[in-house]
Amino acid sequence: MFTADRASLVQQELGLAADDVGEVVQAHEKFFQAAKRVRVLKGLLHADDDTLVLQAKMVAVLLGQREHSLLEITRALLAENADGADDKYGVLVEYGLDDFHWQGVASIYGYTSQSPSIDDFVLWMFRQAAAGFMSERPGGLRNIQLDFASLRYDVRSQQAMTTLATRVARDLDYASTIEDTGFRDLLGNDLFEEVDQKIISDLASAVADRTVAAREVTEVIRSRQNSFWIDGYRKLYSAIGSASDLLTALSALDLSMQSFDEGLDRYRNDWFRIDQLYRQFAYAARTAEHAGPLERLREQVESFYANKFLYTLGAAWQQHVDGVDRWRSAVLRPQTSFFADHVKPITRDGRRKAVVIISDALRYEVADELGSRIRQEDRFDATLDAVLGVLPSYTQLGMAALLPHTTIGHSGKGDRVAVDGQQSAGTDNRSKILAGVRGTAVPAENLLGMTRDEIRELYRQHQVLYVYHNRIDATGDKQGTERQVFEAAEKTLEELVDLVKRLASADATNIFVTADHGFLFQESALDEAGYLSVAPQGDSIAVQARRYVLGTGLKPDPAFKTYTSAQLGLDSDYEVQIPKSIHRLRLKGSGARFVHGGAALQEIVVPVLAINKKRKSDTRLVNVEILPESDKITTGQLVVKLFQTEPVSEKIQPRALRAGLYFGETLISNHAPLVFDQESADRRDRYQSAVMLLSQDANDYNNRAVEFRLEELIPNTTQWRVYGKAMYTLKRSFASDFDF
Repeated sequence: MFTADRASLVQQELGLAADDVGEVVQAHEKFFQAAKRVRVLKGLLHADDDTLVLQAKMVAVLLGQREHSLLEITRALLAENADGADDKYGVLVEYGLDDFHWQGVASIYGYTSQSPSIDDFVLWMFRQAAAGFMSERPGGLRNIQLDFASLRYDVRSQQAMTTLATRVARDLDYASTIEDTGFRDLLGNDLFEEVDQKIISDLASAVADRTVAAREVTEVIRSRQNSFWIDGYRKLYSAIGSASDLLTALSALDLSMQSFDEGLDRYRNDWFRIDQLYRQFAYAARTAEHAGPLERLREQVESFYANKFLYTLGAAWQQHVDGVDRWRSAVLRPQTSFFADHVKPITRDGRRKAVVIISDALRYEVADELGSRIRQEDRFDATLDAVLGVLPSYTQLGMAALLPHTTIGHSGKGDRVAVDGQQSAGTDNRSKILAGVRGTAVPAENLLGMTRDEIRELYRQHQVLYVYHNRIDATGDKQGTERQVFEAAEKTLEELVDLVKRLASADATNIFVTADHGFLFQESALDEAGYLSVAPQGDSIAVQARRYVLGTGLKPDPAFKTYTSAQLGLDSDYEVQIPKSIHRLRLKGSGARFVHGGAALQEIVVPVLAINKKRKSDTRLVNVEILPESDKITTGQLVVKLFQTEPVSEKIQPRALRAGLYFGETLISNHAPLVFDQESADRRDRYQSAVMLLSQDANDYNNRAVEFRLEELIPNTTQWRVYGKAMYTLKRSFASDFDF
């Protein structure tokens, strides 16, 4: 037993003056028997600390931390509990500080129990959160409300709170409590993961049933981007948004055209977006972790896309293809003129250089998204144009068409292509052809493996650089992987942005991204109507693919459009047959979902993306204004209106902030996370509010000036800087709100 004298000596050693310190020392003899513990404790103490602070710091020492606030003690105990352990809490019990802890929890948070435990406290805490922290005493649960928010959003405890929320939701059977609640009534709730699951399920059904407008779907999805659980559900929301936009667009789509050229023009300006939305839906749905809620929506998207778009557009377009005697257009330049139209004007003077990235099967709609991503990069600009792709729209011919040449045509047997009499297949042959214009060819994977200095040296040595990239076609052309083609498209977008940035950093200024051809693709298996019931016939058939036939003496048939090589601008003895509309030929051992070679708009509207890097920065974050409605705070809650001054765009990017009330550098409210990412041009859509809940500490600053502050993270750090602020005067009675 500690004697009074021994306790007095310990008190003197600690340097504390409070009268009842000795009683605490005597009551916790075991704690003070270890000199190391006492030494650590002494390092935390201040001379004016009372016994409550002393005991709180003793708890901190036992938990192995410096912070002694109830928030930080709770954070440590909850993290341990989430891991299924109780060693730290067991130490509090062992040293007789558990009662002190629960007394503090009762006094500050309002939790009481005849048999308090961490498990019980966790359940109580989430119950209060589910009830909105309502209390019989106004503000009676304000402290736990504030600390609960801190525990959830602080990276130190976020994972623990995720684990605990999952456990509590299961214990409370929370899913059953919201089973009959509509998704609109759940939009302000992100307490449990089950809320996002319910919203996604109901929203997907509403989109499938066409009972919700596309604008509302967009707003619902945007409102959930700040959900605590969004990382696990972002792709599902994205899929629903794309499906909603797709079905809405299809319902009003006019696929009529009066001419071949009008069809080309309308596809490159409008219709391609249907293919883009379909890809974005299918990619998100395929790669989402739990895509079950999308099944009915997926079936509807597949049916509408295939029947109302692919087949309808294919049939309408074919009528004008049938009327074309020569493969040329007044609105799109031919792919065979690419070098003369785009590269030669730059390199003609012998001083300027050009880089051409050719991505196999980079469909026009994918290139449109690539342009958007590149424009989001600082100092980059990208302009999308299109050319009329060669026919048949297959790799060897499309690649050859992009090279400098006078004549182009099939050579020898099969589908090999020569330009000006030279073989054009493979990097070596293309380098030989490009050498005539002081150029060379390099595979993209080689360039991606180079250092900046190596790329700069390669660029310095040549006036023209052709970079060959192949991921979409390499994936889609294999029966075993063709269904992964949209994943390949996403990877392609990432790699092409990387390639462009690497080349630009090596001083390349004139960069083009183009393709050999596009493609047709649908996730669902083709039905019988998707295949031709006839086979090609002729004197000699050199190549028979899903979407084209090469041969001589080909027999005309209503199922095919037949061309001579001369009609297609090719120097060859072959004739060409193309299955009409989007039909496929039957072939064993090859995939039928992903195809190219034919004359569908998706196959022959080939992108040309011109990219330049500017000297000056041209991207910035969107601006936000604080709009105070008063300069006084008279209650325990402050609502501050905020305004996003302009729509978000490619060059004006979203801004993430947090709001808080401060006296000096002391936080006296919650931190409210905010994201300003509204794309609407309507000012009314760009307002939002920050709700500030005053803490008990605010009581110390009544009748003083306090600061509402918007802060943003300093890039690549965990530090915050002030973005904007507004001053308020705290003028209120705290008795009613903080009766502790």
